[in-house]
Amino acid sequence: MKYADIIIDISHERLDKTFEYIVPTELENQVTEGVQVVIPFGQGNRAITGYVVGLHNKPGFDVTKLKPIARVLKDSIAIESQLISLAAFLKKNYGSTMNQALKTVIPIKKKENEKLKKEISLNISLEQAQIELTQILTKKNHAVGKERLLRELLEVDVLDWELATKKLQIPSSNIRDLESKGIVKVESVRTFRNPHINKDANQKHIVLNEEQEAAAETIKADIDTGRRKTYLIHGVTGSGKTEVYMDVMEHVISMGQQVIVLIPEIALTYQTVMRFYTRFGDKVSILNSRMSPGERFDQFERAKSGEISIMVGPRSALFTPFANLGLIIIDEEHEPSYKSEVIPRYHARETAVYRAKLAGATVILGSATPSLEAYSRTQTGEYQLITLHSRAMGQDMASCEIVDLRAELQSGNRSMLSRRLQELMADRLNKHQQIMLFLNRRGLMGFVSCRACGHVLKCPHCDVALHLHAGGKMKCHYCGYTTVAAKTCPSCGSKYIGSFKAGTQRLEEIVKELFPTARVLRMDADTTKGKDGHEEILSAFAAHEADVLIGTQMIVKGHDFANVTLVGIIAADISLNESDYHSGERTFQLLTQAVGRAGRGSEPGIAVIQTYQPDNYSVVASANQDYDSFYSQEYAYRRLLSYPPCSHILGIQISCDKQQDAIKQADIIADIIRQADSNIIIMGPEDAYIGKLKDVYRRVIYVKADEYDRLVNVKDTIEAFLLQQKQYRNTSTWFDFDPISTI
Repeated sequence: MKYADIIIDISHERLDKTFEYIVPTELENQVTEGVQVVIPFGQGNRAITGYVVGLHNKPGFDVTKLKPIARVLKDSIAIESQLISLAAFLKKNYGSTMNQALKTVIPIKKKENEKLKKEISLNISLEQAQIELTQILTKKNHAVGKERLLRELLEVDVLDWELATKKLQIPSSNIRDLESKGIVKVESVRTFRNPHINKDANQKHIVLNEEQEAAAETIKADIDTGRRKTYLIHGVTGSGKTEVYMDVMEHVISMGQQVIVLIPEIALTYQTVMRFYTRFGDKVSILNSRMSPGERFDQFERAKSGEISIMVGPRSALFTPFANLGLIIIDEEHEPSYKSEVIPRYHARETAVYRAKLAGATVILGSATPSLEAYSRTQTGEYQLITLHSRAMGQDMASCEIVDLRAELQSGNRSMLSRRLQELMADRLNKHQQIMLFLNRRGLMGFVSCRACGHVLKCPHCDVALHLHAGGKMKCHYCGYTTVAAKTCPSCGSKYIGSFKAGTQRLEEIVKELFPTARVLRMDADTTKGKDGHEEILSAFAAHEADVLIGTQMIVKGHDFANVTLVGIIAADISLNESDYHSGERTFQLLTQAVGRAGRGSEPGIAVIQTYQPDNYSVVASANQDYDSFYSQEYAYRRLLSYPPCSHILGIQISCDKQQDAIKQADIIADIIRQADSNIIIMGPEDAYIGKLKDVYRRVIYVKADEYDRLVNVKDTIEAFLLQQKQYRNTSTWFDFDPISTI
């Protein structure tokens, strides 16, 4: 007799434990770890679903009190034991129920309808088929469709039904007639939906330069000697990190192993996948949120069956069920999109390292602007640093000019485009070169600044920008400090003070007014709503069907356009004023990535950074493409204020549709934290960044500690309390470790 440990399919912390069930003899061959089953639950024995997370031969409880599994759920997807271990890691380190974690690591929740295609083949020998063809030809007014079909089948083994009936124009009645006589047979076979096929792609082998080859050989040598590490490739924009990835990928695939490549968002899919597909052909597939359920299901099946060796996709592709995973690559590892915004709020970087440990795989992180978390780990030896100092084709880095928008205003120019940028745009358009205009909208909403002197109004307690709220109030989203909105600048007395309001649509209008003959494309959330919206815009720009590409962050991340010689950064310092300790880092990353889009072809490039804070270290370092200078200053700031990576933060949000219950529950949890660790730093409780959302009131507590495990213990203590608590059960509590944005 076998017994199964089952997590029931209800995402509720009070049911977050395993329940033991008997595996009936007739189901023993069907019940494996990870399958979804139907079980009787509770006093009424109502039928619910659950996941099998363990199997054993000895019961842990009185057998007479155990119930049998009713059945295995039809069309459920089994999870490999490795992914179950990964789910346990997510639950422990990020806070969630086991059920929520399991649902995270299962890329596809249920089977979709299989896609079938009909194929025609001979049901007789070639000699007999030739005889049949001869007999058909001897008949007067013979069926041309039958003749054409037999001639084709004498040349090929299998003929696709669609090809036969449409391209060859063979009537289906002719096929059915030959089938009824036993001459041909028609079969329905399973075919996988392939979301990204480029039939013209030929496999290419790119010769690496000296720096790239040294990087790839370092990693391959470690793989060959059984050393599995995490590497950070810090390469300047255009240094050819992708070529290094592909060289190592080819080595791993030659060993019979598989590769997962994570990219930060859908906007990168087109160019990134094409580069991999050109090199590796049909071994590559993709996963992304815009694919149909059928397409996603088929990629899942192709990965499990071994039909593909490389999966490219955003964060969720990390859970691809490869049986022999050898390499995980995280491109642009600094991107915030690698942090989940739903429970469990895991980070793909740490989760990838853990999955690699389970699989005995290697991890490569790559970025021109590494996160402080990743780079600091190279300094302690946890990761190995590999640096690419030069662009792959030997091009010079783009030159960069900083334009002081305060001076522009004083001289009477209130346009979004500085005079210098307008001058350069006119020059590039005359030369038929391309231009990218990047509007840094991150942190756009609400921060208050002076256009005359650049002064930003900040919280006196937190060193983050105050944000403008309704009712003429300015508020800090970390500590709750509130004050009356300023009408004049406290630094210079100017009346030009308020929150910044501008967008890509307005920028497009201005460009068309100034340069009426320029062909302009705009790439933002509005223009990329369709399934292929990103690809259509990027491919059009790559084909030089437009002179100017205007967009937000999505246009400056990883794209490579050889004819772009000018990049204009419209409002560089907006992101400096987020109410978030990451603001300096994100500004540096965005600006450096934007500057790096220029001059990647044969012509030299130039970037113009427009800013109200030309002396800010993030702006200056990005203009100089100087990561080391930025890192040293930003790390000192983080160390001074005990922010990650110098320490760790746990964000706890308590929400309820009754405001007083949310307040009281948050106060209780804060007291529990103090009792659990009297030396820990607690900030709050305060209203969350958005204190009320859809009639739900939200309170937040931030906890700081040098050791991550101390915060895990805090989370465990709160979870244990919530399991026992009878009061305020109408509230909801969730956790965010090292949050990347204000919660």
